[in-house]
Amino acid sequence: MEPALKTSSSTEKRFDWPVCYDAENYVLETLESVFERNTFARSLSEQMRRETGTLFLDWVDHLAISRQAEPRLRELGFVPETVEAPPGQRVFWHPEALLPRIVINPSDEIVVALRVESIDAFKAAHRLSESPEGPVDSPFRRLLVDRNNGACLEAIERRGYRGYVPQASFDPGPMRKARAIWKRRPRTFENEEEGFKQTLGLLDDLIGSLGRDRACAIVFEEERAFWQSRNRAGQVQKNRQDKVGLGWANHDHHTFRSSREHFVDLMRALEKLGFARRERYYAGAQAGWGAQILEQPVEGVVAFCDVDLEPHETEIDFSRQKLPASARLGTIGLWVGLHGESFLDAGMHHLECRFDYSLLREQLARAQVTTMSPFSDFPFLKQAFTEGERWPVRRERLQKLLERGLIDQAQFEQFAREGAIGSHLENLQRKGGFKGFNQKSVSAIIQATDPRLQRTAAH
Repeated sequence: MEPALKTSSSTEKRFDWPVCYDAENYVLETLESVFERNTFARSLSEQMRRETGTLFLDWVDHLAISRQAEPRLRELGFVPETVEAPPGQRVFWHPEALLPRIVINPSDEIVVALRVESIDAFKAAHRLSESPEGPVDSPFRRLLVDRNNGACLEAIERRGYRGYVPQASFDPGPMRKARAIWKRRPRTFENEEEGFKQTLGLLDDLIGSLGRDRACAIVFEEERAFWQSRNRAGQVQKNRQDKVGLGWANHDHHTFRSSREHFVDLMRALEKLGFARRERYYAGAQAGWGAQILEQPVEGVVAFCDVDLEPHETEIDFSRQKLPASARLGTIGLWVGLHGESFLDAGMHHLECRFDYSLLREQLARAQVTTMSPFSDFPFLKQAFTEGERWPVRRERLQKLLERGLIDQAQFEQFAREGAIGSHLENLQRKGGFKGFNQKSVSAIIQATDPRLQRTAAH
């Protein structure tokens, strides 16, 4: 018998994240001092903007600075973090902002560490000769990129580890096996109940082999790859980022869509992987949807999980209480009905990464990737989808929806003929370390992407 999901806490009801411009400006000023001393870091920052539409800040895992900075860090809201670190170093983080960690270093040298998906890919892209610390697929790897005038640039990899100490030896076999298992896992089942049962069992096996946090790293690496295989905008942008050796390490959140019947199963899967619930949105009366946001604190992955809600369900903890089937489908329920559960056969609805918002729009347009109108346009948060990837819809899915009265004959014929929008890449820019979302803006884009409103250019 499956254990009960954990009970609610007050942190789950919070979604008024502050904007921390002073803390962000402190980080940006420190980076500017690095650019003044280290020409490699400065040219890499320019290359990131020019070739990927991304900002240097959004790739920074941590900064190491002298102990004289500690009083100022505390004033700005940074607090100590208990993680494994080399002797003489202490780590600070900002619990209310999406900002790099700060390591207090005995040395006066400033160190900037960029997080990339693959150190080996980064090394090849920039023709570097140094050998990385830490074996392949180990929890923490580090590569010296350039050291100049008291400013050092490093590239790092993380896989289910929040500390700062590379391992001397590591057996990559279990990681490689787990990666292959999750990549090849069955996604399509006769019914979703059996699909979740088998998938949750497979998760248990991976966690038993790797531990929770490293299993999370593998699962989300492969979920991004599966989404990318079905999304041209993702393929175009990943290719641009790979040319600079970066990968998808600028991911902000991963959006999964779920039926009402299986939302609790999705929560159970994420909870197994170490996710903790953050804010929960109740937009049922307003827009017919709800969302639970979760964060895996060690791997640094955020999941945004959508579900249809009825107007009278705005006070239900739908992340723990199973919702009954509904006689009608909202935008999310219809997407699932057409394509399947996100955690099973459909894959993610979208991957969102952090970019220079305006610059990425321009660059993708030159690659024939169109971006929709923004659905968030605030000084601290800008968001827009690329035009959706249209997927064919299996006839047996349409037949089930028609027989249950959830679509009409005209919609059946439309989806059979034209398919339906399946996935997007999301362009997002944050400022002030803002780590939240805007419920009203999300409502607008959910309504705008309802499959019943979509038509191909020919229609």
